[in-house]
Amino acid sequence: MSTEQALATPRPAAPVSRGWGSGGLTGAAAALRRRYPTVDDLERAARRRAPRFAGDFVGNGLGDDVCLRRNRAALDACRITPRYGVDVRRVDPGVTLFGRRYAMPLGVAPMGLAGLLRSGADESLAAAAQAANVPYVYSSVGNSTIERIGKMAPDVFWYQLYGVPAQEHRVSLDLIRRAAEAGAQVLVVTLDVPVRAKRSGDVRNGLVVPFKPRLRTLLDVLGAPRWALDLLRHGQPRFGNFEPYLGSRPSTQALATYVYQQMAGPMTWEALARLRQAWPRAMVVKGVLHADDAERAVRLGMDGVLVSNHGGRQFDAAPATLEALPQIVARVGRQATVLVDGGLRHGVDVLRALHRGAHAALAGRAFLWGHGAAGAAGARHVAALFEEEFRLALAQSGAVDVHQAARGGADPG
Repeated sequence: MSTEQALATPRPAAPVSRGWGSGGLTGAAAALRRRYPTVDDLERAARRRAPRFAGDFVGNGLGDDVCLRRNRAALDACRITPRYGVDVRRVDPGVTLFGRRYAMPLGVAPMGLAGLLRSGADESLAAAAQAANVPYVYSSVGNSTIERIGKMAPDVFWYQLYGVPAQEHRVSLDLIRRAAEAGAQVLVVTLDVPVRAKRSGDVRNGLVVPFKPRLRTLLDVLGAPRWALDLLRHGQPRFGNFEPYLGSRPSTQALATYVYQQMAGPMTWEALARLRQAWPRAMVVKGVLHADDAERAVRLGMDGVLVSNHGGRQFDAAPATLEALPQIVARVGRQATVLVDGGLRHGVDVLRALHRGAHAALAGRAFLWGHGAAGAAGARHVAALFEEEFRLALAQSGAVDVHQAARGGADPG
């Protein structure tokens, strides 16, 4: 099924149960649910299908993966005491963000080079987000184009910008112009990549785009025949957003070299102020971990802050996002929308984020593992997993909506 067909396909009806227990559910969605009941199952399947360098690129952090593990440990350590005696037969998981209503307080985080794991990732995730009515944050270094994603996810399209500092941010400003014209409702500007990180797993694997025929790379690819056939059919992943700046149909190598050389250097507060003046809609700064930085962002006119440590991929000494979240919420939570990402894999993780004060959360790897394991159907499956699990977590905690979730459940009276 093409991504366009996936987008046009209506959301499947709830599985019909024939008997007691999940084994009695029928239909394609139920089959996926049995085969991949958790994101962990999807990750294992996606890694088996892909060569090691692709799975490691998605799954690893940097150095010793300390920050990546810290994110997960903080989520696991978050306790929520449930309130019982509440009528939770009907829960409302919906949330309003920047003036628009979404199905739940979870969106798809931006991920660069997502097509390395499996081709068509950006379109697949965009289609899944559109069908599920959750935000999709498309990355500057995605493998589709701003214009294509705008058409595929017109109701949920957000755009994430990495700055291109050369020539007074000429390309940065043009990218956000294109995003505005393509219908992006929110601009998310990344602040937390002042320098390029050393990710030892990628160094060890010799990761490079376009691929070079090193012996280790060839052996990895030979061990992943379905991934290799996919590559032959669709070609190597390209940084399509930057094609207009290199002339007519630049090579994959020319695009990759341009991104590596030009998308370097810090996003400064001064540059952020210029982008704020140029962007007509809601704007979020991504990569905030200190309350002072959050406050400065709000003073610059940001509508929201995304508490993020880049998925544990940038600085191993950084705190877990759930640890940094409460101080930021206390400082700016009444003036701005506070979002958080970092290690979410289950619906109860969304509840944990709300309980710590976030207005909504983003998950990245979880959705990409779904696409890697089962393509477009896998991406939709992850959205369904999160929605089902979040609804259950809401009810189990004694909350019937996101407002009660933030307070720790309803008062049974």
